[in-house]
Amino acid sequence: MPRISAVLAERRGTITNDLAAAEELKQKATEAEAAYNEALATARVEAGKIVAAARAEIEADLAKATAKADADIDAKAAVSEQRIAEIRAGALESVTEVAKDTAKELIAALGGKADARSITAAVSARLKG
Repeated sequence: MPRISAVLAERRGTITNDLAAAEELKQKATEAEAAYNEALATARVEAGKIVAAARAEIEADLAKATAKADADIDAKAAVSEQRIAEIRAGALESVTEVAKDTAKELIAALGGKADARSITAAVSARLKG
């Protein structure tokens, strides 16, 4: 019986040691899981900061590019408007000259005679409305 008691005591000791080791490993696993979750949360926060910074930088670049494009468009529109005004002015001058020439030719074709001053006055009055 003493020999069986010794074997049983040894097994109890081994089981107790194994249970203690398992409890220690369980505790370490719990701590590792907590550390992992904390690292994951920190990584998510950092990723969020990086994404926000990148988004802000992209938005700033986009705003600059949009402002530059708007300025370019405004400059081109101003040049176009100036060119259109020049074309209109040239067209009005051409219309005036054509009207004067046409009036002069019509008067001559109808057998009349009119001086340039009268024709200019009549055309100018008609163009003004």
